[in-house]
Amino acid sequence: MSRKPSRFAIARLISARALMIAMGAPPLIKLSKEDLERINYSPIKIAMMEYERGVLPLVVRFKGT
Repeated sequence: MSRKPSRFAIARLISARALMIAMGAPPLIKLSKEDLERINYSPIKIAMMEYERGVLPLVVRFKGT
C-alpha cells in the first residue's frame, strides 16, 4: 500500500519541478501556444499540470515505512 504525499511534499515537488522548467527543462506535457498564453507561461502552473497528469519525474520517499 502506498502512502499519499502530504500537501507540503506535493508543494515541494511542484516547486522543484517549476524551478527545473524555469531553468530551461522542457515540459513533459504537450501544451498548445494558446494554453501557454492562457497560463502566462508560468512554470508553476506547468508543473502543477504535470503533477495532476501524473508525469512528474520526481518521487517522495517516506522514512521508516
